[in-house]
Amino acid sequence: ALASVRDRVVIATKFGFKFEDGKQAGLDSRPAHIKAVAEASLKRLKTDRIDLFYQHRVDPNVPIEDVAGAVQDLIREGKVKHFGLSEAGVHTIRRAHAVQPVAALQSEYSLWFREPEQQVLPTLEELGIGFVPFSPLGKGFLTGKIDETTAFDSTDFRNVVPRFTAENRKANLAFVEWLTPFAERKEATPAQIALAWLLAQKPWIVPIPGTTKRHRLEENLGGASVHLTTDELREIDRAASKITVHGARYPEHLQKLVGR
Repeated sequence: ALASVRDRVVIATKFGFKFEDGKQAGLDSRPAHIKAVAEASLKRLKTDRIDLFYQHRVDPNVPIEDVAGAVQDLIREGKVKHFGLSEAGVHTIRRAHAVQPVAALQSEYSLWFREPEQQVLPTLEELGIGFVPFSPLGKGFLTGKIDETTAFDSTDFRNVVPRFTAENRKANLAFVEWLTPFAERKEATPAQIALAWLLAQKPWIVPIPGTTKRHRLEENLGGASVHLTTDELREIDRAASKITVHGARYPEHLQKLVGR
C-alpha cells in the first residue's frame, strides 16, 4: 500500500512484546530480540528502513541503556532512522536519551487525562523530544457519541477499562456536556476541539487519533484547522478543572506497565 509513496510517509512501528502462538506473552526488549523484530518488520513492510522505532513498554529486566544501544546499532546500519519510547517515565527517558537521542515519546494525553503535564512535558521540552499523544479523544469518549447505554463489542479494550464502566461513563458525561456546546459555538465537533486543544499546547505535539471510518478521519483532520484563542484555551481549562473524571485509565495489571 505504501510502496508508491514510501518517500512521502513516515512509518512508525514498535518492539518490546514477545508473542507465543500469536498471543502477547509478556515483555522482551533484549537487544537480540529488538534486532530480530526490526528485521521482521522490514521484511513484512517491504521497505529498507523504519522511520521511527518505538519501545512499546519499558522492560524492567533489560537496562534502558542496552535498549537504546541496540536501536543505535540499527540506526548506524541505516535500518532505523529515529528512536522512540512509549509510556516511559522521565527517569527512563533521560537515561535512554543519554545513549541515543530519543526523537519521540508516545503516551496518553488528552483533555481528560492530563498527568503528562506534571513531569513528562517539561522533560520533553528540555530535551527536545517530540510528543505523540495516543487516545487524544479519550478512547472515543470526547466525541460525545458514548454514554452509559453504549454497548461495546466483546473484543473492545474499553470493556476492561475502569473509566468505561457504565457507572463511570454516566458520571463522566459532565465532561462532554460542556464540550459539546463549546464546539457548537466554534462551528466544530467535540472531537475537533479536543484535537485543537492538544495542538495548541505545544508546537511539538502530534496526536494520533485512531479511527476505522473515513468520515471520522476527515473530521479529525479538520481539528488542525480550528484555532483556539488564548481566552478560549483559558475557558476550556477552567471548565475542565471543575470536573472530576471518574475511573482509572487502565486496569491495575496494565497500569503497572506505564510510567517506569
